[in-house]
Amino acid sequence: MNDLRAVVFDTDGVLIATADRHAAAWKEVFDGCLPEWQPSHGGAGPSPFDAVREYRDLVDGRSRLDGVRAFLTARHIGLPPGTPGDPPGCATVHAVAARKEEVFSATLRADGVRAFADVRPALRELRERTIRCAAVSASRHARSLLESAELIGYFDTVVDGRDAAALALPGKPDPALFLEAAGRLGASPAHTAVVEDALAGVEAGHRGGFRLVVGLDREGAPGMRDALGAHGADLVLRDLGGLPAALEGGRRP
Repeated sequence: MNDLRAVVFDTDGVLIATADRHAAAWKEVFDGCLPEWQPSHGGAGPSPFDAVREYRDLVDGRSRLDGVRAFLTARHIGLPPGTPGDPPGCATVHAVAARKEEVFSATLRADGVRAFADVRPALRELRERTIRCAAVSASRHARSLLESAELIGYFDTVVDGRDAAALALPGKPDPALFLEAAGRLGASPAHTAVVEDALAGVEAGHRGGFRLVVGLDREGAPGMRDALGAHGADLVLRDLGGLPAALEGGRRP
């Protein structure tokens, strides 16, 4: 596989089927807060959170705090930042992020988590080819989710939201999380591929100068393939089944 030595995978939506739960949790939180932030004054109320378009464009792949900030900015809503100790609610950025954490955690307790069917075969093939692998996520749940899905043993390292907080790493689209993972694998970006399904994550891989940025479009949503390409994906796949073969070239087109 030429001199491509490592692959850094995003977690939610790439390895485990949790993206829809994140979207639903964000929708519950934002829709619950919007009437408080943008009262109707007798007219039509604020438009609800779009769990497809706004999720994709504003919060997918970002940390909870960055996701809240991006949504508020897009809706022209001003909210004080608050502090990490704020209880879940709508009054501050930290309170909204805490509420999203609360809602998402409840869904995980109720429904559990599963890996996509194509993940283990792809990871086994990469291991056979001595390609080192890392899992990356802005979520603080990443390690426990990977353990629940029985995937943790396939990775040489994991970089998640707890690491980002401890190391003061900026979130995507900054490439810091990916660069940290590559460093832990002992590989430079020039010898590493990134696999992402979020626009912010694809952009992070592109900004980081990684050898290959693979966009994953599992749902085949209208316009998503083009959007991934516009944000920096070198190629777009529907699943991980074709990843080992796609990595053979190992170069940006």
